[in-house]
Amino acid sequence: MGKDILKLEPKALWENFYALTQIPRPSKKEAAVIKFMKEFGKKHGLKVVVDGVENVIISKPATKGYEKVKGVVLQGHLDMVPQANSDSKHNFEKDPIDAYIDGEWVKARGTTLGADNGLGCAAMMTVLADKKIQHGPIECLFTIDEETGMTGAIGLKPKFLKGDILMNLDSEDEGELYFGCAGGEDANIKMTYKEAGVKKGTVGYKLNLTGLKGGHSGMDIILGRGNANKLMFRFLKYAVKKYGIQLAQAQGGTLRNAIPREAFATVTVPAAKEKAFLKDLKEYEKIYMNELEATEPNLSFKAEKVKGIKKVFAAKDLEKFINAVYACPNGVIRMSDAMPGVVETSLNLAIVKTGKGKIEINCLMRSSVDSAKVDLGAMVTSVFELAGAKVKLEGAYPGWKPNPKSPILKTMEEVYKKKFGKVPETKVIHAGLECGILGAAYPNWDMISFGPTIRSPHSPDERLLIASVPKFWDFLVETLKNVPKK
Repeated sequence: MGKDILKLEPKALWENFYALTQIPRPSKKEAAVIKFMKEFGKKHGLKVVVDGVENVIISKPATKGYEKVKGVVLQGHLDMVPQANSDSKHNFEKDPIDAYIDGEWVKARGTTLGADNGLGCAAMMTVLADKKIQHGPIECLFTIDEETGMTGAIGLKPKFLKGDILMNLDSEDEGELYFGCAGGEDANIKMTYKEAGVKKGTVGYKLNLTGLKGGHSGMDIILGRGNANKLMFRFLKYAVKKYGIQLAQAQGGTLRNAIPREAFATVTVPAAKEKAFLKDLKEYEKIYMNELEATEPNLSFKAEKVKGIKKVFAAKDLEKFINAVYACPNGVIRMSDAMPGVVETSLNLAIVKTGKGKIEINCLMRSSVDSAKVDLGAMVTSVFELAGAKVKLEGAYPGWKPNPKSPILKTMEEVYKKKFGKVPETKVIHAGLECGILGAAYPNWDMISFGPTIRSPHSPDERLLIASVPKFWDFLVETLKNVPKK
């Protein structure tokens, strides 16, 4: 399946992208794609090195006449976000991605596509294999585990690479050049709860909040999409107070850097209040659809009857749990004063899951201002510590400080204008590109990020705009040809 994309242009690039879709590569499970990339480099007679954290570096010497041009490090990440619709049976550790053409887009059936960052990696492969492109010395840095911890970028040793310019191929709007990004940090929260028996005269229900768009917690946070965890706990707080429901289990979200699309809760309801409870649930569905009319047209909030519930949260622990999740900040916290229209600080209440007396919650905080990120972490810590939780702030990574005077930025603006007749937009992105981390290890690098147009990454709605790919490719090739001399 998915071979129809092989008919698209430029063929070599799409062939490489298709090859990557056939290799399972969820974050932290990249062994197969690492092996594939090593074999690819050796097949083309190029120098291949795997560093201590299993980043793959493939080097290609300068073409004739370009020996004195500044060295370029092309960079992308090998892993992809493994998100699937709830009705999908896709196994991301075994199954290839089923990509297909839908009008002007390439999509995947029921799963993420992996264009983030598979298309960037495919472009790097195509540069390595092409014998006609003119360029200076090139090092292609394929990092691992970008999506769950940026392990590859963090583990890259200083002085390991020789290039002068870093071109990150992991941004998602063709015609835009990024020269700065936000930093981030995880809040990993753990709570415990006592279990109690189910009250007599109750009926069991599983609440299913589904149909939300989700998306990238950095790129899409500004769009005001619903967070399934926040919506579910909003209703749970109401239902506990009005109906005295008991909670047996809750689960929402699966990835730290994806806005949660679905949330589920198993509850017991007094039989005498069953009809009123279901009526209110329908009313909340209407409320949510009204509030999120523009962003979540497919939102669904339903209840299905279940049997066999034996244990539920003790009342006091349930109150603390619901209040903490409901009170947790979420979404855009502040817009940037320095860069109008850009999110400065945000939080994604990403994952909530319970079971056997334990609760795990994950929030991903982002900010282009370090002090604001620290403040947000303290705020989240305060909320959950009041509920008796243990909060661990970890995995912090720096932002990428913008340099408006960047030489490669100026070069690429000129190349794009000459090639396409207009000046590209220059922006700072509210997402955690690896550039901030890599730049800390290589402060001499002049850095830029660009890519084709991708929409709804980190969700099964991910799609790649076909028309943007040849433009992205032509721009990359022309830029390599025009890199300044040392």
